[in-house]
Amino acid sequence: MAYKKIVFRLILLGIAAGAVFIAYKVFGANTEFEQDKKILYINTGTSFYKLPSQLERGGFIKNYRTFRRLSQLMGYDKNIRPGRYVIEKGTSIYSLIKLLKSGSQTPVPLVMGKLRTREDLIKKIRENFECDSIYIASFLNSNDSLAQYGLDTNTAMSIVMPARYEILWTSSFNKIFNTLNDARKKFWTEERKQKAAGLGLTEAQVYTLASIVEEETNKEEDKGKIASVYLNRLNTGMKLGADPTIKFALKDFDLRRIYEKHLFVQSPYNTYMNKGLPPGPICTATEKTIDAVLNAPATNYLYFVAKPEFDGYSNFAATYEEHLRYAKAYQQALDSLMRRKAEGRE
Repeated sequence: MAYKKIVFRLILLGIAAGAVFIAYKVFGANTEFEQDKKILYINTGTSFYKLPSQLERGGFIKNYRTFRRLSQLMGYDKNIRPGRYVIEKGTSIYSLIKLLKSGSQTPVPLVMGKLRTREDLIKKIRENFECDSIYIASFLNSNDSLAQYGLDTNTAMSIVMPARYEILWTSSFNKIFNTLNDARKKFWTEERKQKAAGLGLTEAQVYTLASIVEEETNKEEDKGKIASVYLNRLNTGMKLGADPTIKFALKDFDLRRIYEKHLFVQSPYNTYMNKGLPPGPICTATEKTIDAVLNAPATNYLYFVAKPEFDGYSNFAATYEEHLRYAKAYQQALDSLMRRKAEGRE
């Protein structure tokens, strides 16, 4: 009798130990990465056959066989939902399967900073989302596709308002573009539209002018005055003569100084050769810079040049003679600086 009790207890202990072992494998910590969190990407069309191995290689699970069996028991093997999932260190296999089965993606925190060309936007989207870059390029290079947004291939970038967006990784490009367009429509209030009309400009033209101001300075105090210079030139029929448009025309954004030879580049963006605004923005413009254009002070300035103190600010002038004095002071300071650098004193 005592022998049977011992055997029975050993069996119970074995069952209990097995249950504890299984519970640990199912509900215990099961990741193998060191960081606190790691991002898991599951592409559209990923098969259940390949997924367990992918998870094991990425350190999201310790044993793909356990994942496979539990997934089948929980019914996850029939419906693999693609997406971007943030997995915390120590997540159990049960919790992982439950998360993936729910399809509760973590949105991409898309930060739109300064971009210059459609190619920059294509790259930004390609690096952050699953959508096909070939389709994105085809869309952005098609006037027919852009027409429904009141845009064309020149003005397409004016849809981008530099900001932070929360968008699902699996979103189509059309959905992403619509999200950007929603932000643009929200920004362009009736008050701002009226101000643009008061300047004799469309929303896209205001954005284009703001993009030039954006490239001219990062000093908020000077943006409105620089905008007033270009508005005055537009209103008097002068050419804009904006150096940043030459960089854009040349597609050389590392160019430090504009020389006379650069001014003859054949491009509709060359504002030394063509009157009026260029056909589209030369970079993305911030809300503050757009507002600086819309609220530009009334001045008689037609010229500006960097101050010789190299503090990022500019001297403004109403006459060419006054401008030449400022320009000479800046050029002398620049030449002196270059000599000191050449002599190793800077």
